[in-house]
Amino acid sequence: MRRLTVDFPTLGAPDTGDTAWMLMAAALVLLMTPGLAFFYGGMVRAKSVLNMIMMSVGAIGVVGVLWALFGYSIAFGNDLGGGLIGDPTEFFGLGGLFGGDYWGETDGAVPVVGTIPALVFVAFQGMFAIITVALISGAVADRMKYGAWLLFAGLWATVVYFPVAHWVFSFDGSTAETGGWIANQLEAIDFAGGTAVHINAGIAGLVLVLILGNRRGWPKTPFRPHNLPFVMLGAALLWFGWFGFNAGSAVGSNGATGAAFLTTVVATAAALLAWLLVEKIRDGHATTLGGASGIVAGLVAITPAAASVDVFGAIFIGVASGVLAALAVGLKYRFGYDDSLDVVGVHLVGGLVGTMLVGLVATDAAPTGINGLFYGGGFDQLWRQAVGAGAVLLYSLVATAVIALIVKATIGLRVPAEAEEGGVDESEHAETAYDFVAHSGSPVTGRTPAPATVAAREV
Repeated sequence: MRRLTVDFPTLGAPDTGDTAWMLMAAALVLLMTPGLAFFYGGMVRAKSVLNMIMMSVGAIGVVGVLWALFGYSIAFGNDLGGGLIGDPTEFFGLGGLFGGDYWGETDGAVPVVGTIPALVFVAFQGMFAIITVALISGAVADRMKYGAWLLFAGLWATVVYFPVAHWVFSFDGSTAETGGWIANQLEAIDFAGGTAVHINAGIAGLVLVLILGNRRGWPKTPFRPHNLPFVMLGAALLWFGWFGFNAGSAVGSNGATGAAFLTTVVATAAALLAWLLVEKIRDGHATTLGGASGIVAGLVAITPAAASVDVFGAIFIGVASGVLAALAVGLKYRFGYDDSLDVVGVHLVGGLVGTMLVGLVATDAAPTGINGLFYGGGFDQLWRQAVGAGAVLLYSLVATAVIALIVKATIGLRVPAEAEEGGVDESEHAETAYDFVAHSGSPVTGRTPAPATVAAREV
């Protein structure tokens, strides 16, 4: 997120152009979560697609409420000391940010952050919190209790995401007098969330997988995507929404917005081609699933660097993320962890690639104005990037483990074996995405047919 230079709270007349763009950007970022639901939903088997979609939908509900109550205050309230956490009471329930009599205003002025209404900034950042939690769900497809997921989502957002967002996105003198340590003391560059979103969610997914355990039958049983058009539709919606994610992080309509928009296109296109090339060389075929995965890998990697690189840097980041993520998704078979939908391979690896490469290919010709190692800037920015990435990774690892173990010890994390075999759509939601009985000419009951029938028709 771009560093803002105004004191807060302040009262003023927002810039209408900036406000209009940021409202659109917030809506685009919200669209990413339904896009993710399709992306993940298409990659699981037919008997798990509704559960996969509902994990993203549930994240919208849980995190959306918590963000408005105290999440924004923890992330962007005045720092309580050490740059670690914002004051959860400062904007509790967003008190005072609606303007009106609280401010004694009479001329249409409202509380602003930079050049936009404070509430627009709250909404925009809330969408980041939602998508970050939803990303984790892909690692635990087919086997986690839905109630346990909702409880985990609320605890993780509170204990992990909200404080880490404070570290990375809360600049001194923007939403509060003092902000987070990564943004202000370390001065690592994370324009739109390589650390706070992707590294954070990626390592959380890995930890949750290790505590939850592998799917029954994995890796011998094939777990093929049941609907590749869903996967590509989800990737398309993610790419569309990502323009709000990256370009919106300029917090206005300006030169940084245009730069982030363009690098998001270029890096993602390069990652798409790089992933397909790896597939062609390694497997002999360039696949639809690989193309969709390459798109997401490129989007992830350019996120922290979107306003720090030129076209050549964007291509470099895109190619690096496409190649490395395509190779990384196979590591789960070597090391034996069942990351169902490759959250680790795409988001953790992509986030690390993008964050670290800022220290190599950032250029002062881009809006951020910092040179990386390849542009004569030495190792100064590189070590800052490494410390920021490492700190978020380590904190998320430990905190996620504690949260997951607490949920496991109380209400349990995993569905029973018979529910996993029959499908979590039926066991957790009493629904099925596809009415196989009706299509076979048998009476329509609205219930899932016998497991043997489902198995015979599954991809």
